[in-house]
Amino acid sequence: MLKIALFGTSADPPTAGHQTILTWLSEHYDRVVVWAANNPFKSHQTLLEHRVAMLQLLIADMNPPRRNIILQQELSSFRTLETVEKAKLNVGEDVELTLIIGSDLLNQLPRWYHIEELLRQVQLLVVPRPGYAIDESSLSGVQKLGGKIAIANLIGLDVSSTAYRENKDLQALTAPVVNYIHQKHLYECQDTSKKKFPIC
Repeated sequence: MLKIALFGTSADPPTAGHQTILTWLSEHYDRVVVWAANNPFKSHQTLLEHRVAMLQLLIADMNPPRRNIILQQELSSFRTLETVEKAKLNVGEDVELTLIIGSDLLNQLPRWYHIEELLRQVQLLVVPRPGYAIDESSLSGVQKLGGKIAIANLIGLDVSSTAYRENKDLQALTAPVVNYIHQKHLYECQDTSKKKFPIC
């Protein structure tokens, strides 16, 4: 049976932490399908087309190259159920689909569109993120909805897109992504709700 990991990310921008997750997934699944997405629970500062381009650079920069990681942007949708249904059209019958989510999204899952139908079609793999503990109540809540959950044996890097946007933490990013950001003049002016004026 072909095991496929489905990994959509709203990363703004994608970080070295996402690259670490992709490396781990590529070692544990036959195929890793990736796309950039707009998360309806978040607001975004950067156009999706830029996040797609940065994600492509992040994948291309992986060493050694991972031949089983495929960027399929056409899967992107506001509704994960629609993404999964699109993915199923591209694969054969004898496959196992696993949806990859960060531990920061676990509490949101019960609010996702037609979550029970989604959980009937995929297994879930939760990737721990520093600062977002996986609590038993969230896990049991998803299991009660029919979710088949596993937790990745992986501790993600303590970096985030937010840390880069707010503090310009270059260690969070890979060199090709940094170069793209400079070339396209992205993230030059950050608007924060706590400050009277933007930080430029």
